[in-house]
Amino acid sequence: MTQGGSPADHTAISSSWNSGENGFLFLHIWTHFKEVPRVTDPKLRLIEIVLEKSFQYRDNPPFTLASGKQSSYYFNCKPTTMDPEGMNLIGKLLFSMLKDAGITASGGLTLGADPIANALAVISFQEGKPIKSFTVRKETKGHGTKSRIEGSLQPGERVVVLDDVITTGGSTITAIEAVREAGLIIDRVVAFIDREEGGRENILKYVDRVDPILTRTEVMAVYRTRAPEKPRG
Repeated sequence: MTQGGSPADHTAISSSWNSGENGFLFLHIWTHFKEVPRVTDPKLRLIEIVLEKSFQYRDNPPFTLASGKQSSYYFNCKPTTMDPEGMNLIGKLLFSMLKDAGITASGGLTLGADPIANALAVISFQEGKPIKSFTVRKETKGHGTKSRIEGSLQPGERVVVLDDVITTGGSTITAIEAVREAGLIIDRVVAFIDREEGGRENILKYVDRVDPILTRTEVMAVYRTRAPEKPRG
């Protein structure tokens, strides 16, 4: 029996149980599933995947982030951005944000931005408004075309720069500079998760708009309902 079973499913299962102890047990299980509805909101479901696969909290010792800062909150987005369901949800939410933006491509610094850009490329194609993906190398390729950006792009195209998580904004700014050097026009930056620690403000010195799919505040709001005894940061 699955959580999302139909009333017919419950009736069929119920008829196979006799009264007495087994019948009481089934009634208890049926009531439990009835009271825990399937999560259908895509953003909430995505937050649940983040909490399951990509988020940790601890006070002592705190985590040391890639930026060198220490924090009680740790997001490792890749287990979510590379998860089949997570990738699908990210692609759909991102497409809803960007479908009317007039962009031709999205991408950012490898590796964090890659699965996000690819998710958008697949969903946008399925929706009939294809948006290409590209990736920004951390260093210029040392052979062949010696390109730093991989993807089918031409100077003058309007693009979105992506990142998986924003802390200080340093990796996003690196991508912005490389994208502009390639002659591309940046519509905006979109981050999967904004940690809300000043990175967005730093990035806004380079672009006019920064939009997160999720914020730390949104993730923590759901986290508190799962672990109410935890801090409320």
